[in-house]
Amino acid sequence: MLRDITGLHVVAQTPFHPDGAIDFDSIDSLSAFYYRHGARGLTVLGFSGEAQKLTPDEAVAVAARYVAASGDRRIIVGVSAPGVAVLAEVTRQVMAEGADAVMICPPRQVRTDEDLLRYFDEVFARIGDTPVVLQDFPAASSVRMSVPAMARLLDTFPQIGAIKEEDLPSPIKITRLRAACRPVRILTGNNGLYLPQELERGADGPMAGFSFPEMLSGVYDLMTAGDRAGAHDLFNSYLPLLKHEAQGEWGIAIRKEMMRRRGALASAVLRGPGPSLDETDLAELDFLLSRMELPG
Repeated sequence: MLRDITGLHVVAQTPFHPDGAIDFDSIDSLSAFYYRHGARGLTVLGFSGEAQKLTPDEAVAVAARYVAASGDRRIIVGVSAPGVAVLAEVTRQVMAEGADAVMICPPRQVRTDEDLLRYFDEVFARIGDTPVVLQDFPAASSVRMSVPAMARLLDTFPQIGAIKEEDLPSPIKITRLRAACRPVRILTGNNGLYLPQELERGADGPMAGFSFPEMLSGVYDLMTAGDRAGAHDLFNSYLPLLKHEAQGEWGIAIRKEMMRRRGALASAVLRGPGPSLDETDLAELDFLLSRMELPG
């Protein structure tokens, strides 16, 4: 199911109404926006999708709506949770709704390579042959997976068909993974900040969010076509805004505001607790955009 995963798989936002309720209609418009700008699939309920603010029932409902809007494109659902029981139940339900795979980041309780193997022993004992994207994101999870430990996971669990690599410096780790691991797809996150270098090191595409997903897909397409200079030039033309959005949850607020302006979302609100942009924030964004030549 994940052997052919390449190209842009956007980490999708979760839309909310101003009162914090899930905006299911905006899931439809947001999906169309992503696909129109080069996404081959979506990863929903990731860290930047505010998954931690949803109940398990809401998470399943959001995933189901993204599946319904996918037009048979790939939908990967983040199911990371502190407890395996919740992870397994949400996995069961989202796969029943038509998801193609789940993404799992080990919880912060995992401290050693032995802990890591035991954790995934328990996970796969519960979720069976479900296709899995292994997320390596120590900035969020506090779990540092060594390359030998990841190679051991891949050898032990063939259900892991792809890695989302976000451990910095990610280009170097991609090189090491390619040398040490069985063949596996590697996609990259970190808001796309290091995408050209990651692709040059052997990544198969971005799994990231940005308010201009056409940049992410365009860089991948140019690099795949052998136009290294063109890929870097395109990336650099968006870098001020890309950097501005790469500021944790506050950056997600910026991203949602940009996608509201582009017609993809009805509201830019984050579910609480979360930041909201004030007049100074919006004025800074307006000035930044005035210095860039961006499409509508």
